[in-house]
Amino acid sequence: MRLTTEHAASAPPRSAPRGPTHTVFLVGIAAAFLLVFELDRATSSSPVQHLYYLPIVAAGARFGMSGGLVAAVVATALYHVANPHLLAFRYEQLDVLQIAIFAAAGILTARLTDDAKRLHQMAMTDDLTGLHNLRSFEIKLAAIVRAGRLSNTMVALLVVDLDRLKSLNDVHGHLVGAEAVRTVGHIIGARTPPDAVACRYGGDEFAIALPRHTPSLARELADDLRRHVNDAAPVLSGIPFRRGTLSISVGVACETPATDADSTDAEAGEALFKRADTALYRAKQGGRNGVFVAESALL
Repeated sequence: MRLTTEHAASAPPRSAPRGPTHTVFLVGIAAAFLLVFELDRATSSSPVQHLYYLPIVAAGARFGMSGGLVAAVVATALYHVANPHLLAFRYEQLDVLQIAIFAAAGILTARLTDDAKRLHQMAMTDDLTGLHNLRSFEIKLAAIVRAGRLSNTMVALLVVDLDRLKSLNDVHGHLVGAEAVRTVGHIIGARTPPDAVACRYGGDEFAIALPRHTPSLARELADDLRRHVNDAAPVLSGIPFRRGTLSISVGVACETPATDADSTDAEAGEALFKRADTALYRAKQGGRNGVFVAESALL
């Protein structure tokens, strides 16, 4: 989906289904360990003993470093019990290698998983403000619209624009302008509720999706953001600025997504965004540093 506005192109996708709970996962890992243990005890076969790696890798991937290490310790203990000569610490070279690989498998899996999570976070985060980026917002907005349809509750969307950024850039330079955008992004991140999803989708433009928000609640949040931005006395690129230097304009649109509509969740989110963006234009026309709430219209 592409959220097309008069100012910039932006967009939002759909969240992946949640995996099994930790408890279910732990039961599965325990069952795998017991199965491998019984096979090891019955055969004492190296190919069978290699199967211990599977629950170790699963634990490291799911629970991180601690999970990988605990699983490696469990595998080592079961390996000893299944092969009684090891209880007397009569190790052969292959036994030492096997135990070392247990630990290595847990540690490496946890590190690779942690690196993958960090890369995913970076890919979904705006590096200037720390908010969601466009790709992540696509996913979250579609999911919020879907939840609104299922629960028959309202979805609100705020479109925020930093006023007179060009003037800041022209007078003080683009580094000051970038710091101004960062400041607004941090205020948005700090002031929005936990279930909200906020992103920077353009140079100085932001969008905030709010589940279960009526027009009055959405306007209340928009006014709160506007006041906090305007009350800030920021230091931008080492230059102190007085209160009132920064201001934002906010467009607000709210709807209860229609459950029988032909539009997809992404298309419904795009329609809501367009209405909020039109409301932003009205807020700009009203003199900036203001909020305009669009009238209701079915998605």
